[in-house]
Amino acid sequence: MVREIVFDTETTGFDADKGDRLVEIGAVELINHVPTGKVYHQYINPQREVPEDAFKVHGLSYDFLKDFPTFDQIVDEWLDFVGEDGILVAHNAKFDITFCNFEQKALNKREFTWDKVIDTLEIARNMFPGARVNLDALCKRFNIDNSNRTKHGALLDAELLAEVYLQLIGGQEPAMMFDEKKKATQQTAEVQFGAEGKVREVRHFPLSEEEINIHNEFLQNKIKGAIWLAEPEAENKQ
Repeated sequence: MVREIVFDTETTGFDADKGDRLVEIGAVELINHVPTGKVYHQYINPQREVPEDAFKVHGLSYDFLKDFPTFDQIVDEWLDFVGEDGILVAHNAKFDITFCNFEQKALNKREFTWDKVIDTLEIARNMFPGARVNLDALCKRFNIDNSNRTKHGALLDAELLAEVYLQLIGGQEPAMMFDEKKKATQQTAEVQFGAEGKVREVRHFPLSEEEINIHNEFLQNKIKGAIWLAEPEAENKQ
């Protein structure tokens, strides 16, 4: 069984070493690449003001966050959700993992190890060199509805990233769809099954008359005694 935790964080800035802190964590559980419906979501009191630049990104002010638990109050719940066996999946994972580990280390809690981290940003860069590979661009590429994403939000971004991740690793099979609309679309699409059992759209490669003639000439003159050119034997030959 492969258990993956697709997650995202929001923070007060870019540098934990300079005092920036987590303000939100959102995570989605996958078992064998199938969403289980189990999620984790928590707003966090950063115990400091939220700079204007960060507020413009996620819309979380200190006035809103100050009544939520501090990280030390939720760290055990967060680590329990990830579990010892959880593989963490994030977009630009270095950012999210660094912030989590900084906060967890400060509390003498276990840190996440890089051997259990998958960075979807790196996967996307390798698959689409030179193209935009932020979350919005990947949603557009894979026809994933992100119309509710007016600002960054950890849980919504984690849910979108889970869909993007499944596309990046080969696409979803019908049982792995996130909603009934996608199931219906998949069922009505013209599909064929590849050698690995993945659903793929049928691709057509029409041959020209010249290509057909060259092919037939090759079969007649270059391959001697080909079994597909032999005359079929009579059925039930006595």
